[in-house]
Amino acid sequence: MRDLKLKVRYPKRFKVTTDSNHSEAISPNRLDRQFQGAEPNQVWTTDITYLWTLQRRLYVAVVIDLFSRQVVGWAIDEHMRTSLCVRALQIAFWRRKPPLGLLHHSD
Repeated sequence: MRDLKLKVRYPKRFKVTTDSNHSEAISPNRLDRQFQGAEPNQVWTTDITYLWTLQRRLYVAVVIDLFSRQVVGWAIDEHMRTSLCVRALQIAFWRRKPPLGLLHHSD
C-alpha cells in the first residue's frame, strides 16, 4: 500500500438526525401503513436522504404520490432544516395542484 501511496479510508460514524425526545405535539397516524392510493393526489408521503458529492454531502427531500409512486416534488440543499422539506412540498403543490383532502404523511 505504501508503494502505491494508498491510504486507509475509514467509514464515517453514524450521525443521529432524528430527535424523538421533544415536547411537540405528535399528529395521529392516519395513513396506518396503507401505502397505496386509490387515485392521484390523494396520498403523498415524504422522506429525506443524503448523497455524497465530490465536494460535500447534500440532503434531498422528496414528495411521492402513493398512487403512481411518482416523485411529485423535491428539493436539494446543504442542510436538513425545515425549509428543505417545505420547499419540496411547495414544488409538489405547484406541479400537481392537489384538491382539498390530500393526506400528507411524513415521519
